[in-house]
This record gives sequence, structure tokens and C-alpha cells, in this order.
Amino acid sequence: MAGRGPAPTGTRSRPRDQRRADERAVTVVPDGEIRGPELPDDFEWPAQTRSWWESMRSTPQAQTYTDADWSFLLDTAVLHADFWLGDRKVAAELRLRVAKFGVTPEDRARLRISIGTPTPVQAVTPPRLQPKKAAERKGRLLKAVGDE
Repeated sequence: MAGRGPAPTGTRSRPRDQRRADERAVTVVPDGEIRGPELPDDFEWPAQTRSWWESMRSTPQAQTYTDADWSFLLDTAVLHADFWLGDRKVAAELRLRVAKFGVTPEDRARLRISIGTPTPVQAVTPPRLQPKKAAERKGRLLKAVGDE
């Protein structure tokens, strides 16, 4: 006798769901650009926060940040500075805010962000000259010698 409830769905829905997940995935490729604003000079930022800010500006996912994202990230930098100046109560909020930007591999997996590898620049090589057949070379040589 069969169990209760509706019959289980077939496996057909799984590939379709995977396609939807793949469509939402974003791949960013490192390009070496530094984006976003510098930290304001009106505050004495800890060295750790300055280093963290520069790493956030140069991450590949920074290519996708909007002005609103940079504003939110600047507020996060204040929490980061507070943390490094000794206020450990901000640690949980700091962790949540940083996770929104896909800093760790786990965060990127949750956000469906992957870091691609840059394609190497192909060196342009001149076309190779095909060696001529021996008979052609010999014929030109004999012609040159005969002209003398």
C-alpha cells in the first residue's frame, strides 16, 4: 500500500531549478582596478582599517558596488575602526555587514558570486615564413649567378 500525501515529484524539476540558480550567479574577474572612494581624512583610522579598506576597494566584486554600497561600506569601516580601537561589542554587526559584500569564500557561495580567472593576453606572433622549396631557391640562385 502506498504512503499518504501526494506523489513525489519527478526529478525533472531539479535541472530546471539548477538552471535558475546558475542564471542568478555572478562571476567577476579580477582586473587590478582600485574602485570606490578613499577613507575620509577627518578621522584617525587604525592601520588595520586602512588596510581592510584598500583590500575592499581592490576586490573583484567591487566592480559591482553602487554608490549606496560604498556608503554602506563606509559606515562599516567606522565599525571596523571601532573594533580595532577596542570596542568588541560591534563584532557581530561588523561580521554581518562584511558578509554582505562576499568577503569570505562562504559568503561568496551564499551570494552566488564566483571569482573568475583573468584570461591571459595572447601574444601576437608574426606569421611564420614558410621555407621555399629547394628547387625554387636553387632556380633563383642559378638565375642570379647567370646574370653576372
